[in-house]
Amino acid sequence: MSIYTAEYPEKRDFHRMAINSEIIVTTPDGHRLSAFCKDLSGKGMQLQTDEAVEEGAVLETELPSADPQFSSFRTRVKVLRCEKLDQGFRVGCEIQKIQR
Repeated sequence: MSIYTAEYPEKRDFHRMAINSEIIVTTPDGHRLSAFCKDLSGKGMQLQTDEAVEEGAVLETELPSADPQFSSFRTRVKVLRCEKLDQGFRVGCEIQKIQR
C-alpha cells in the first residue's frame, strides 16, 4: 500500500494546491497586509501574514498573474481562523466570491 493511499474517505470537496506566492490582501478599511498565499482550493485559501487578522473579517485578495495574457485572481474571502506562528500568522480563509 502506498503511503499516499488514504485509509479513510477524503472529506474535502476540493484538494489543496500549493501556491507559495505573494498575494495582495486588503482589509475593509483599505489597509494592505504583507502576505503570502500558501495554498489554494476551490473553497478557500491559506495565507501567511505579518499581522493578526480578526476571525470573521472579510478581505479582498489579488493573486497577480505571472502571464500578461491572464488577469489576476481576485477574491473576497472570510477569515475562519488566525493562528500565531513563530514568525507571523497562519490565516485560513473561505472564498466567498471570485471577482471579475
